[in-house]
Amino acid sequence: MDTTYSVLIVDDDVGIRQSVRLCLEPEGARVLGVGTSAGALEILERGSFDLVFLDLWLGSESGLTVLPEILRRQPGIGVIVITAFASFETAVEAMKLGAVDYLPKPFTPQQVRHAARRVVAANVLQRQISELRKTLGSPSAIGTRAPGYVIHLEPEQLDLDHFERLSGDAGRALHRGEARVAADLLHEALGLWRGEPLADVAGEPFAAAAVQRLTEIRLFALELRIEAELALGRHLELIPELEELVAAEPLRERLRAQLMLALYRSGRQAEALDAYRAARETLVGELGIEPTPALRRLERAILAQEPSLDLGMADEPLRTVLAIPSNTSALLTIAAPLAEGAASELIVASLLTNEAEVERATIELARDSPPDARVAAFTSGDHAADVVRLASAYDVELLLLDAPPGLDNDRLPAALAAVLDRSPADVAVLTTPVRAGGEGVFVPFGGNEHDWAALELAARLALALSVPLRLAGTTADFATGRRDASRLLADASLAVKRVAGVTAVPLLADPRALTEAVRDATVVVVGISPRWRLEGIGNVRRAIVAAGLPVLIVRRGPRPGPLAPDETRTRFTWSVAG
Repeated sequence: MDTTYSVLIVDDDVGIRQSVRLCLEPEGARVLGVGTSAGALEILERGSFDLVFLDLWLGSESGLTVLPEILRRQPGIGVIVITAFASFETAVEAMKLGAVDYLPKPFTPQQVRHAARRVVAANVLQRQISELRKTLGSPSAIGTRAPGYVIHLEPEQLDLDHFERLSGDAGRALHRGEARVAADLLHEALGLWRGEPLADVAGEPFAAAAVQRLTEIRLFALELRIEAELALGRHLELIPELEELVAAEPLRERLRAQLMLALYRSGRQAEALDAYRAARETLVGELGIEPTPALRRLERAILAQEPSLDLGMADEPLRTVLAIPSNTSALLTIAAPLAEGAASELIVASLLTNEAEVERATIELARDSPPDARVAAFTSGDHAADVVRLASAYDVELLLLDAPPGLDNDRLPAALAAVLDRSPADVAVLTTPVRAGGEGVFVPFGGNEHDWAALELAARLALALSVPLRLAGTTADFATGRRDASRLLADASLAVKRVAGVTAVPLLADPRALTEAVRDATVVVVGISPRWRLEGIGNVRRAIVAAGLPVLIVRRGPRPGPLAPDETRTRFTWSVAG
């Protein structure tokens, strides 16, 4: 162990005292052994100990009689009781009195060390929590909740909340043309970051998704700040920073475009064109994909020395849909209409295990995809990691996937769960091909964050397919006093009309008959369960999938959905509990 700690061994068997001592001293423990309870209490009066090993049988007396006195004289001390296997009930009694662990006789050196480590580590943690409570200025700021602790924070007491508010305000300011205000706000927001996200636990599996999402929203805010400063004419001083950022993030085309623009405005046209060629070589070489139309247009504008490059800011980045079809082209029947329009683009990629299939797969993708779509096929040893890499590199806002086998199991397939956990974009998973007919896009709506993302996608899809948008909610339950969902559906309808210009028609149904209510849908678009890490897609969604209906199951990402305003693009939504 890294921590030096002091130990008192209370046992009338000198052999046991010596055995425990020999086990702990190599660990850095300061060990003192005594044979009687009276001797132990006397020592406890003279000094402080981190840990006590207490035999529950001390000759003619029971260790249970001295245990409460030990805890009274040194509150918070860790007590490990030593007991024979036959006296396990006595150990249970000791635990009720305040002991935190027990050591069975006979014991091994490994058992001694493990027990000591557990108890000392718990004591260290408790002391740190106590100090943290003092630092926060309130004992109630940190509460105890199994299996650990929970911090209660006031609004914006968390830096992340403050960062998101500042970034949102900056996005709105930039949209109004107030570049100086936006730049100042973003400088303040980015100044809240100290080192890499979650650096102390960055290597832990549980933190991987959070680190990736935090890194993403920080990068987007950084790009937004550079955009504001380009509008303020600070192109010359931005070049060194942009060169470093491009080296660190070679696949982010927005940074490449900003570097090209900064170089051009600094009178370095040839270097701006070199920057484009370097970007193209990297993208084609690593991913087999040509640069975005926006980046190609910027190259042509630099070649033509268009006056527009000297005014305002560079073009807004395209909103990109990334489709990863499996063996069929069904996914493309919704990917293509979703990516229509001058402000959108479609990337279609196939991830393979056999390099001999790359050429054929590329040809088939190009044949099945719209003419202006970018297509690529490459081999992958880690499907989830490469999907997330593509979504991050191309600033993707919607990731479309075919449903894998086992989607309706109690737990999601591991590869899909990894993508949902780490994707920077909204993710939609299609179960079966969308119907040619049907009565429109149906959205079972309950109001959680994934339901709102599903509604945004459904509105876009209804517009693209020229079909009605229907919002499904629950009828009232008079037995329980639950009111119907009409008010919630009204709020959602007003919001989607304002953002997307689509009128949503409400549909109230008994929760037990929801599948029947949406049976005639062109496609059902539904948010995944908020507890998807624990329960998969959720029981309601399983029932709809089991009915064989075409379903898009949506998970909201930290980036916006297809209809989200630009100023919401830095939002970070993360639940440890799932």
